[in-house]
Amino acid sequence: MIYDLSLQTGGFITGIVLILLSVPGLVKPGPVQNWLKRFPRSGIAGVVLLTLTLVWSFWLLATMEMGEFSSFRRPLMVVLPIGYVLVLRFVAEFLAVRALGILCLLAAEPLLEAAFFRYETSRLFLTVLAYLLIVAGLFWVTMPYLLRDQINWSAHSSTRWRTIHGIGAAYGLTILACAFTQY
Repeated sequence: MIYDLSLQTGGFITGIVLILLSVPGLVKPGPVQNWLKRFPRSGIAGVVLLTLTLVWSFWLLATMEMGEFSSFRRPLMVVLPIGYVLVLRFVAEFLAVRALGILCLLAAEPLLEAAFFRYETSRLFLTVLAYLLIVAGLFWVTMPYLLRDQINWSAHSSTRWRTIHGIGAAYGLTILACAFTQY
């Protein structure tokens, strides 16, 4: 196991994060829509998210058991910061979306690991979310313009916007409730 995260802790963290991401869109839809529409091309957000993924990836590489591939650890620890600098230098287009996609891919693993070999049916709330993060992350890294289109689609009408954020908040509350009662 890479992460020492229990299902209950994973549920608490995931539920709180989903609620914190959804509630502002329900309470102040105008400013959140404006910010989200600027997000895909935001250079500052791209650098911050990419730096976060670098730190997380570097920590994983330094601490995880690699088995027969442990001889690759040192070269990868050299290549990772070099790749970070090269991406900052040459991948300015939709950097925030690509970095968010990488972050989604990194965040899915602890959720899947926390739910692994657990018998509770409610663990599937975390598992489904983890696989949605993986699919979204893969699309956003390879086709980053899709997030821009998804934001524009969800902001097309007030009803659609509130429905999407309401579903996100309800899903977060469901996971949080399961973390208190089931896990």
